[in-house]
Amino acid sequence: MAKNNRLIKALKREEVDRPPVWLMRQAGRYMKEYMAIRKQTPFLELCKTPKLAAEVTLQPYKRFHMDAVIIFSDILIPIEAMGMNLELSERGPVLDPPLRTREQIEKLSIPDPYEKTGFVMQVIKEVKDLINDEVPVLGFAGAPWTLASYMIEGGTSKNFIELKRFLFANPDALHLLLEKIAETVTVYLAAQIEAGADAVQIFDTWAGELSSADYKIFALPYLKKIISHLHQISNCPVILYTNGCAAIVEQMLETGADCLSIDWRIDMAEAKRRIGDRAAIQGNLDPCLLLAPAEIIEARVKENISKFGSGPGLVVNLGHGILPPTPPESVEIFVNAVKNYVKQ
Repeated sequence: MAKNNRLIKALKREEVDRPPVWLMRQAGRYMKEYMAIRKQTPFLELCKTPKLAAEVTLQPYKRFHMDAVIIFSDILIPIEAMGMNLELSERGPVLDPPLRTREQIEKLSIPDPYEKTGFVMQVIKEVKDLINDEVPVLGFAGAPWTLASYMIEGGTSKNFIELKRFLFANPDALHLLLEKIAETVTVYLAAQIEAGADAVQIFDTWAGELSSADYKIFALPYLKKIISHLHQISNCPVILYTNGCAAIVEQMLETGADCLSIDWRIDMAEAKRRIGDRAAIQGNLDPCLLLAPAEIIEARVKENISKFGSGPGLVVNLGHGILPPTPPESVEIFVNAVKNYVKQ
């Protein structure tokens, strides 16, 4: 158990002296320490080099002392292991050729996480050794719907035309893909927990593109399967992040996740009203807030915590990852505003 165990307690909705704080994408391009390594090492190579990935993981913690570290990796790593060609750059991912037929989907494998992605587990072990149980270590993976979006679109997308075409014209093939991804993610996260992750987060970045009805069909069953298995094998808390979650908060609860990580488009007070004490809540400040003056950052942090109200279960975070232009000084202001929060 980590010496600073606020995050795990909050995820389990146990009382803490103050809300824990960490930030999605807290290791990245806004830090000069990270950019110094990236000048010498391509992104995907960095992900696959445990000692370097562990070093990058710990860079923000050494400077800002958040209440957790999240391993440096990428949600698309398991996709490559399933048999797709993957290129990662600062401009975004490229999967070529993208999935367009059932035959392509049938050829995808469900990889052994140790054989194909063992470097991720080694990163967790390296970080655990280096951090000496000071704070919890988070593992993570992409959700089936979100990973399917990249696999079918061939990269990022603004309107998800090819993915939605699959959904409406070839749902059986899409379900086959989602099933394969769910099995892959399940064993991948289980391996991360076995390697020492204290909690894991599932990133469903594009689930907000689904209607509530389609979420129940194409996202919810697969998330339930993953989370149920993880709960069967360990007591490791599971966080579910969904971007654009306002219309599907109640459905997110049905996944069984211990904590719902929400974006900034839903008010924290409304989220607390709808979630109640059925799950912890993580979030949900706009990443652009960190481009604002210090007094605005501090005021918004205090307001966000106050809106959560009484009771345990709040984890302070952004509603998405840190943006590259973010001044490191603003991250320090954000983190310290949480640490110095005094309930009125």
